[in-house]
Amino acid sequence: MLAVLLYQSAADIMESAPRHYSAHRAYALQKHAEGVLLMIGTFADPVTDGAMGVLVSEDSAHEFAQSDPFVVNGVVKSYRVLGWAESLTQN
Repeated sequence: MLAVLLYQSAADIMESAPRHYSAHRAYALQKHAEGVLLMIGTFADPVTDGAMGVLVSEDSAHEFAQSDPFVVNGVVKSYRVLGWAESLTQN
């Protein structure tokens, strides 16, 4: 089972995100190269709707979030991890 990681943006995301974006992107690219992070991105309105990632397991989603520079530095106010049973590629 995969996992969906949902981020809720902090109120000052437009000011704080640029300061931590390079570290966040490098971390995401590293986890993607390791095969842990499958995809990540913001919704059309990240201020209101936040962002989402898809990871290989709930444990990996929690581990990713806990070390993500956006979470560590308060760009993300809170996060939620949900198990996700993707159905198109499953047998």
